[in-house]
Amino acid sequence: MNSAALLEDAFGRIRETVHEVVEGCTPDLLHARLDPGANTIAWLVWHLTRVQDDHVADAAGREQVWLSEDWVGRFGLPFAPDATGYGHSRAQVAKVRVDSPDLLLGYHDAVHEETVAYVRGLTNAALGRIVDESWSPPVTLGVRLVSVLSDDLQHAGQAAFVRGALERR
Repeated sequence: MNSAALLEDAFGRIRETVHEVVEGCTPDLLHARLDPGANTIAWLVWHLTRVQDDHVADAAGREQVWLSEDWVGRFGLPFAPDATGYGHSRAQVAKVRVDSPDLLLGYHDAVHEETVAYVRGLTNAALGRIVDESWSPPVTLGVRLVSVLSDDLQHAGQAAFVRGALERR
């Protein structure tokens, strides 16, 4: 297995978890909170997808799916178009609302397809390319992709935990 296949598999696992969590959810379940400050399933999945879209698009030198396919318009959220959820307050988390799980899954699947198309073409040498010089040491493409995977897996796991806890209430 080469690096591209490994990355494709890892991003595929995120997609699988997102689908397992979101499929069959009612809007009430998607927006429920374990406590007043907790993140919702809808916010967690929207956020992890926004981060993947933002970071991979930047690394690939392309426009985010959020903008190019007008997911920003379909969601109609009261945030700036470049918002990814970083630093969101309790009130902002509550504003990520969807009428159906299909919107979350549609956006996630569109981002997943773009991500996989990009990572399939990567060589091992490409992973050493510097993509962000604002850090010390500078961030390579490989490190950036692992960072996205780590963040996304954590949030997908959190969403799964929230769903399980809410369904046991």
